[in-house]
Amino acid sequence: MSSFWSAWIIVLTLPVIIGCFWLLTISLKNYVDVPEGEVTDHVVDGIQEVNNPLPRWWTYLFYLTIVWSVFYLALYPGLGNFKGFLNWTSSNQGIKTLEESRAAVELAKAEGHRVQLDREVEVANEKYGPIFQQFAQRDVIDLAYDDEAIKIGQRLFLQNCSLCHGSDARGQKGFPNLTDTDWLYGGTPDKIKETIMFGRKAAMPSWTEALGGEQGVKEMTAYVLSLSGREVDQVDANAGKAKFALCAACHGMDGKGSLAHNLPFGAPNLTDNVWLYGGSARAVTETINLGRAGEMPPFHKTLGEDKVHILTAYVYRLANPEKPAN
Repeated sequence: MSSFWSAWIIVLTLPVIIGCFWLLTISLKNYVDVPEGEVTDHVVDGIQEVNNPLPRWWTYLFYLTIVWSVFYLALYPGLGNFKGFLNWTSSNQGIKTLEESRAAVELAKAEGHRVQLDREVEVANEKYGPIFQQFAQRDVIDLAYDDEAIKIGQRLFLQNCSLCHGSDARGQKGFPNLTDTDWLYGGTPDKIKETIMFGRKAAMPSWTEALGGEQGVKEMTAYVLSLSGREVDQVDANAGKAKFALCAACHGMDGKGSLAHNLPFGAPNLTDNVWLYGGSARAVTETINLGRAGEMPPFHKTLGEDKVHILTAYVYRLANPEKPAN
């Protein structure tokens, strides 16, 4: 906070407290020549004012609130940039990265600052950490059909994943649907956990120059769409097929994607009708022209492996609602 706004808050706050004390004090004095409890000559809307003081308990309560406000402002932040004698704050401010957050937590401990959020996280870890550890000892598939574990996994998903994948996990443009069985990097428990732990980063480059410009992109678009059974200009599709070797390193010569060929690239299957960025001719053209570089961040530092293990079970259950037979 700038010095100006800090001073502005102090100027507004302290005079109000002092003014309340002054107003309460002068209200206790008798400024009329009428004994207490008697009617004065002050009349408003036919109602005569009686010279009655505030009840003692009410007066003391007002004084108590004034004293409390002074102590509160002395102990806690509130008067501009003054931090308070307790060194208390609700959270570490100005944090932009996870690394900065960790550094701020350690710095607060070293300097003896009382950070409420840090303390709440610490208490929560002490309370719930053993529960997460207990669940993390179990097999993912077994955990995926445990109702209690799924409730925990759902909360973790809503807090950490729903922003991109949606609260129903059905995704949106550029973010995969987690309720189907179409997986770019594999849908086994191990692969799902690997994805959540370490993240994924797409690396499809632009192919405009390699394909010879706009016409080459048009031809490749026609061929790619034909792989999923779409009606296209066959002349363009044949020309695109002749150049598809450029794409085969990731998608395979049959276009069925890297998973079909045990490759780690995450290249999608082009022969189905599942499109991460849209399956219209315009969307496919855009993908070939500009490339795609979608990124899922890693969560191993954010959540820790125990929570990721439970989250993995929840994501696995989304695509496998029925428990497999033993």
